[in-house]
Amino acid sequence: MASFQKYTTKDGPRWMYKYYGAVDPATGKKKPSSKRGFMTKKEAQLHAAQTEKAVEEGTFVKEDTTTTFDQVYELWYETNRSGWKPPTRRAVRSKFNAQLLPRFKNAIMKNITKSYCQDVINKMFEEGFKTIDNYKMYANQIFEFAIEQEIISKNPMQGVKIPRREDQYIVEESKEEEQRNFWEKAEIKKFLGIMKKDYPFMDYCLFHLFIYTGARKGEILDIRHSDVDFKNKTLRLKKTLYYDKENGYMSLTSKTPASRRVISLDDTSLGLLRKMITGENKGNIVHIHQQDNPNKNKFIFSRENGDPLRLAYPNDKLDEVIRIYRLHPITVHGLRHTHASLLFEAGATIKEVQERLGHSDIKMTMNIYTHVTKTVKELTATRFEKFMELDDEVTESEEAVNEHSK
Repeated sequence: MASFQKYTTKDGPRWMYKYYGAVDPATGKKKPSSKRGFMTKKEAQLHAAQTEKAVEEGTFVKEDTTTTFDQVYELWYETNRSGWKPPTRRAVRSKFNAQLLPRFKNAIMKNITKSYCQDVINKMFEEGFKTIDNYKMYANQIFEFAIEQEIISKNPMQGVKIPRREDQYIVEESKEEEQRNFWEKAEIKKFLGIMKKDYPFMDYCLFHLFIYTGARKGEILDIRHSDVDFKNKTLRLKKTLYYDKENGYMSLTSKTPASRRVISLDDTSLGLLRKMITGENKGNIVHIHQQDNPNKNKFIFSRENGDPLRLAYPNDKLDEVIRIYRLHPITVHGLRHTHASLLFEAGATIKEVQERLGHSDIKMTMNIYTHVTKTVKELTATRFEKFMELDDEVTESEEAVNEHSK
């Protein structure tokens, strides 16, 4: 029978219970042990009942009493890192070092309870974190890995809830214009006109391609000469540009199969790319023979020495134009959103937009679909108005016939 005891920690009162679990092979007697860290006596009692049931049924596993969260994390990271790309490794390290390790680092795995995990999540919520679900997902992976390694027998993060803010259910329509991260047709024409008139040809071509392809920034900056097929009028998007402080710039394969795609190009975009590749825009014309082209692996958008543009270059340039010419503020990613919105306006299906943008999950495409341009919304209202006008005309005709028959 388990016994219970209350004790004090720097974070407040906690409960523990003592029990007899694993059998000592030398004496044949059950070893005394304990579990700590419960927020309430009731929680300790429920956990004790589960432990005693497992001991009675012969399914009890003696948990590791010394391994800490950070030790499990390091083992998990080294086990999985070889299958991750450099950006993923850096992102994982950053998330754990910034938030998760400081909150769990010195905690012994077997002592971490569901209540403790819920308290961690609640504090992150109070501190205003917007990606708590992402942190919870990573912490959950550590606990599941610990179960696989037989360090613990149960995941304390399972069932932990993320609080919701009241403002998540309140829509402030007055802020709709401020939050709009895409341009409409008139705004696009104005922007491209500015780029064509006041900026270098490469900048104009770069942003034209952002708007006319909807490709991601890393995809556009990694385009090589050989990725453009002038005969079939297509652009191959199967790589993304990445910068690492240790190794410099590198090309990585796109994250998902859906991201690795070939998209069709319009004649204007093809013409601009042809000028970039042949050097016609600089007055230094060369012929394109892709098979024998010694420049086929060169970046289309590059610096004078042939290195790719900085990943921040499009962001800085776009911010500059928006500031100087007082355009509606959007991000580089907003240009991708712009392309999708215009595709919907032009009558493309959700599936067609999903494939062109390289979305692996159609929910991502649907999220854009729900934020289509004001023009589409107005067209919807106009269609409804015309439909109602037709009904009114029929009604008026019927009334006129009835009046005439009297």
